Amino acid sequence: MQLSIIIVNFNVKFFLEQCLSSVTRASKHIDVEIFVVDNNSTDGSKEFFEGRFDNVKFTWNEVNLGFGKANNLALKQAIGEYILFLNPDTILPEDCLDKSLSFFQNQHDAGAIGIRMIDGTGRFLKESKRSFPSLSTAFYKLSGLAALFPGSAVFARYYLGQLDPHRNHVVDVLAGAFMMVPQKVLGITGGFDERFFMYGEDVDLSYRIQRAGFKNFYFAESTIIHFKGESTKRGSLNYVRLFYGAMGLFVQKHYISGFGRFYTLLIRVAIWTGATISALGHRISRLFRYRNEVPTTMNSLIVADKKEFDFIESVLQNYKGGPKIIGRVSPNYLVEEEAIGNLHQLTLLLRKHAIKEIIFGMDGITAKETIGLLQGLPGDIHSRFHFAGTFSIVGSDQKELRR
Repeated sequence: MQLSIIIVNFNVKFFLEQCLSSVTRASKHIDVEIFVVDNNSTDGSKEFFEGRFDNVKFTWNEVNLGFGKANNLALKQAIGEYILFLNPDTILPEDCLDKSLSFFQNQHDAGAIGIRMIDGTGRFLKESKRSFPSLSTAFYKLSGLAALFPGSAVFARYYLGQLDPHRNHVVDVLAGAFMMVPQKVLGITGGFDERFFMYGEDVDLSYRIQRAGFKNFYFAESTIIHFKGESTKRGSLNYVRLFYGAMGLFVQKHYISGFGRFYTLLIRVAIWTGATISALGHRISRLFRYRNEVPTTMNSLIVADKKEFDFIESVLQNYKGGPKIIGRVSPNYLVEEEAIGNLHQLTLLLRKHAIKEIIFGMDGITAKETIGLLQGLPGDIHSRFHFAGTFSIVGSDQKELRR
């Protein structure tokens, strides 16, 4: 078995459905096993997937075990030479897994690899590569210096802003949204520390892999979409509590030495200061947004063949307050009679019709091509996805308004 893929689900059945469709495509030429561990979802996930995705081994927990413990549950059953820990709110291009496995064959000191990630607007996600938390990185981040000097090796060190995101690099921390680790390395380091309920597990495992003498690589030769935070709304008080609490646990676990207790105290103060600022900022932004925003219907294009266009349109017609569909764009560069344009004309169509959203029907276009297109579009264009044979359309914009 070449690869074992482990996905933990919690109340994101539609994202998981699209993720599994992309994983199925990406693993077409790989000897792979796929595990989904559900942490007692209340959104009907179990019924939704009953009798579907025969290539997936589902585990339905009766309680929420947390991210690390749920991953470890599947890890005990996994027999792959490599293990991929993958978030359910991701979409993989077709050559992603092949390229990742090939990298390990050529980089024998690699203990784990993470990957270049973008969100649903094509924006690069800085957390794709990070350094370990420290007093200085916390100060630069909280003081705003990191934002003022995003390419600085000093001030932007937490997100390693000095490193070109389009090149491979040895880094400290890999994101748990996509983290591939050889089984033999996990045999030395162990899996996730189950004291981390949600967030921070990837930082801790990255640290232990590095301490064991291996290198963590940021892999830029493939790019995935990560919608981010669908299980926990980013910026919510619950997110702040979980994320900053996890960072505090990491510091307490690994930074106790010499004057480390004082050092740890300072870092924890910085972390919780950040938590307070984040929570207050979130509340203030929500207050102004809800007072000033006037809901509008977005103009949308559907990139799909005729059959899939009809299906997507029928789904959206049943959704109250759904987007205004301007028309169909051919998922190739041909001129089709029933389409208002093709991929070559996409940028022109966006301007002409004031488009704010593109819905991609993935039956007529590859995920790799779609990811490439997203990165060339204006930053205010949101995207949604539908794989043939699925019953959902997923995407992300403002998390409070997502559908």
